[in-house]
Amino acid sequence: MQAMSFEEIYDTYYSKIFRVCMGYMNDHDRARDVAQETFITVWQKLATFRNESAIGTWIFRIASNHCLRQLEKENRMPLGEMPPELEDKPPPDIEGQVQLLYKCIAELPEIDRIIISLELEDVKQAEIANITGLSESNIRVKVYRIKEKLSQKFKQYEQQY
Repeated sequence: MQAMSFEEIYDTYYSKIFRVCMGYMNDHDRARDVAQETFITVWQKLATFRNESAIGTWIFRIASNHCLRQLEKENRMPLGEMPPELEDKPPPDIEGQVQLLYKCIAELPEIDRIIISLELEDVKQAEIANITGLSESNIRVKVYRIKEKLSQKFKQYEQQY
């Protein structure tokens, strides 16, 4: 199998990585920044990729690590608040149901966010287990439970509005 060029990797994985980052960050601009950081790292480390896993698994792991580090930094620093006269507007390119899904995902614990974000990107559960360090059977159970939690959260939000 011929190795992919960086451009092919970027074209193939950017939108998937962005959506995973959205699952973590629940903010379009922050997710875009972390996705870009992910691909900077991929560019810098591509020569050291050892093909011990699929390239997508490797990239998802890099993205997950960047997201977790960013969240740790933000938890240590107080977040600035928007001035009350400015209205917080959602990005126009994400429809309401998807945005609600991201909101529900953002409320999950960190490990659940990464698992469901990867699951939504059709990453095989064996690869998710490899990325997270959990067993494949544990991933199956967690995916089921996470879907149940999200379904409940979704219904609660829909009843409120």
